Amino acid sequence: MKLVVGLGNPGPEYRETRHNVGFQVVDELARRWGVEQWRESFEALTARGGPAMLAKPLTFMNLSGRAVAGLAGFYKMDLSGLLVVTDDAALPLGRLRARREGSDGGHNGLKSVTASLGTQAYARLRIGVGRGDIEATDGRVLGRPDMADHVLGRFRPDERETIAAAILRAADASEMFLSEGLERVMNVFNGEAGAGSREPRSEGREPGDG
Repeated sequence: MKLVVGLGNPGPEYRETRHNVGFQVVDELARRWGVEQWRESFEALTARGGPAMLAKPLTFMNLSGRAVAGLAGFYKMDLSGLLVVTDDAALPLGRLRARREGSDGGHNGLKSVTASLGTQAYARLRIGVGRGDIEATDGRVLGRPDMADHVLGRFRPDERETIAAAILRAADASEMFLSEGLERVMNVFNGEAGAGSREPRSEGREPGDG
């Protein structure tokens, strides 16, 4: 069995915040696959549909690993079939980055998943939500918002088209992971914002890897 987990915070007050783009990707997959019924299991909303199980942890972000480990353990999953989808403020808005393993990069959701699974060796797909830097006209950074406030905030009107397109590409990447594997996803989707045209790209290291 394969499992796609989108990370986020439960509750309407967090809907469509930067921290919840993982939930939005899973919701897009559910829409594509015609999923109509969700159920609570292992502290997550789960659904079967298409080629995999979908899950959205019902814990807050920093406890996401409990749901992931619970589902993986119950179904005796090979972790090569697990994909964790999450936001990343270290990536520019709209950029996707898939990796086979790595550090949590300071992301509390990934930190919890790693601790609960006892390994960093699981696939993750990160979606850039930007840092929210305040820049001068010459590109110098004049200020940076509090990171907690930033990721719990909603996208500005001028950002919504970019992130909506990124969510669709991330859903495409998730489906490719399920059908063709992570290597193919990294070749196609790792690159500049707007990548994902199904043309191969080489993988490079990004700041804030995780």
